[in-house]
Amino acid sequence: MNLEVRDLTVAYDRADVLSSVSLEASSGEITCLLGANGAGKSTLARAVLGLTAPRVGTVLIDGEDVTDEPTHRIVARGVGVIPEGRRVFPKLTVAENLRTGAFLVRDRARIEARFEEICELFPRLRERQTQLAGTLSGGEQAMLSIGRGLMGSPRLLIIDEPSLGLSPRFVKENFQAIRRIRETGVTVLLVEQNVHQTLAIAQRGYVLSGGRVTAAGLAEELKQHPELIAAYFGAR
Repeated sequence: MNLEVRDLTVAYDRADVLSSVSLEASSGEITCLLGANGAGKSTLARAVLGLTAPRVGTVLIDGEDVTDEPTHRIVARGVGVIPEGRRVFPKLTVAENLRTGAFLVRDRARIEARFEEICELFPRLRERQTQLAGTLSGGEQAMLSIGRGLMGSPRLLIIDEPSLGLSPRFVKENFQAIRRIRETGVTVLLVEQNVHQTLAIAQRGYVLSGGRVTAAGLAEELKQHPELIAAYFGAR
């Protein structure tokens, strides 16, 4: 699945949060959207999902204009999201949380097959499937959030700040999982602040600052701009 954003401007009240932002997440690739807090990354993700209406601009999925479509129709097209902050259901078990991600799927056999695939991706979730999600560690909740987002078999997955608040060990594990997800053919839009881990797994990327795209290119090209990295994310 291919995602294209053209000249997107989003305003809250009368202040523009995004100004003429354009980007493309090509089919079967990890495209990253990098930027500091307040750069507008999550606002762009919300606009793609139909949660925040743009003032100007167009969102296309596989070449079709979905700018004015409601969120449930965009999800039904095969778009999944892993929200910032994980947002698991704390009083449901791990297994119950996972199955909520398949709410659009009516075939029980398909749901159970997908459940097994997620448990192969995250063996720790199988071990804890009867445990209440609220009792998991932050890293385990992050795995659960990603797994839940995959239960509907999305073709495009938007992942918002997966490293937020995690230990280096869990950041590494979850980024390895995101790489494996891409290897199954899923297009990934990875919204992140962790520049080094993100560019290690992405194919291409965009840097957002003050609501505008300030740099774009292949991940290997972005790695070759130490002054850009230092300016936005701190020196290596």
